[in-house]
Amino acid sequence: MPYREELPYDEGPDNTIAFLNEGYLYITNRRIRFNRDMFKTRLLGGKQVVCMAGKEAAEVFYDNEKFKRHGAAPSRVLNTLFGQKGVQTLDGKAHEQRKTMFMNFMSKARLQEISELVKEEWMKQLPKWEQQDSVVLYEEVKRVLSIAICRWTGVPINSQDIGILSEQFGDLFESAGKIGIKHIKGKSSRKSLESWMEELIKTIRTGESVVSETTPLYQIAMHRDLDGSLLSKHTAAVEVLNLLRPTVAISVYIVLSALALHDFPDEKDKLKASDEKNYKMFVQEVRRYYPFFPLVPAIVKKDFLWGGHDFKEGTLVLLDVYGNNHHPDLWENPSNFNSDRFKDWDKSPFDFIPQGGGDYITGHRCAGEWLTIEVMKTCLDIMVNKMDYTVPKQNLNMSVRRMPSVPKSGFIIQDVQRI
Repeated sequence: MPYREELPYDEGPDNTIAFLNEGYLYITNRRIRFNRDMFKTRLLGGKQVVCMAGKEAAEVFYDNEKFKRHGAAPSRVLNTLFGQKGVQTLDGKAHEQRKTMFMNFMSKARLQEISELVKEEWMKQLPKWEQQDSVVLYEEVKRVLSIAICRWTGVPINSQDIGILSEQFGDLFESAGKIGIKHIKGKSSRKSLESWMEELIKTIRTGESVVSETTPLYQIAMHRDLDGSLLSKHTAAVEVLNLLRPTVAISVYIVLSALALHDFPDEKDKLKASDEKNYKMFVQEVRRYYPFFPLVPAIVKKDFLWGGHDFKEGTLVLLDVYGNNHHPDLWENPSNFNSDRFKDWDKSPFDFIPQGGGDYITGHRCAGEWLTIEVMKTCLDIMVNKMDYTVPKQNLNMSVRRMPSVPKSGFIIQDVQRI
């Protein structure tokens, strides 16, 4: 007879408030309390949810025969972070076909191009930063990445106020886990950006705007789904933003890289006389060590038994991304920052999952992961080898309730100089 046992249960009619208060640590705290990598709780108005972590849990979670993504993300996340009807909400052949389009943008040549654009835009800003008493790195990097990714995708921004634009991009990923005014602001920014992008898609299709056919903007505007029809203007706009928004969100990782350089000066010394491999190891450790995505949701596609638990069709399941990247069964001394741990990492798609797990095409691992790594390496090289600065006393605390989390000060630097 198959093995079955009752899962631990986090008592309460609705634990959403506890989840918001504990943020990244909500699932981990209960896994430790229950001494189990899987438990049940109630969230989002009392809906029963299964939370789980671990390498084996990730392998099951990314099995497309067992789980689907359509309907998993709450509407508040779709209305801010992802947008409606984007690639993240698709399953099966529709997902593979749309995901292939995104993966085609990630060629070696295109990744080199975005790295060069980021470096160019960052170096343009350095003379301005040298003249300022202080620079809030997080806000400035959002502007740098906004310009670079718009140039890379082919999105014209000559008439745009880059300060406003980068703030709106930031609203999309800064508001997804928020309630109240911040959430409303995120919805407003998405509506504004989608309207702008829909109009741009329209002018490309009518020939009013001439855009190179090699650009991601053009290719998304003219992309046809499985039935041979063009994407709706709205869906095409959402997918363009699915290139722009995540790239600007790399500003979080870049600020966390700066924080790591500050907190772990020995790591910075190693990087000054190292090769590309060491830079990648440092970047990977930043992505493992610091919080970014807390979790990912999916819905049980059909009944199945795993880990002694009967997963029922329609059940919402949350995989603990942050918890997996700090799981003591997967990482030695996970609370320590140690880039050398990636020297011998086996590149499993299920233990290290800062941007999702599994296969890129058939699964739901982020299509922009390679781009993220390349942009982070480029910015890291600039911070280590192309500029000098001091870090004044400031509030560098990071809240586990803020998703994504960055130092409260935004990481202020002073005395900026090109070297």
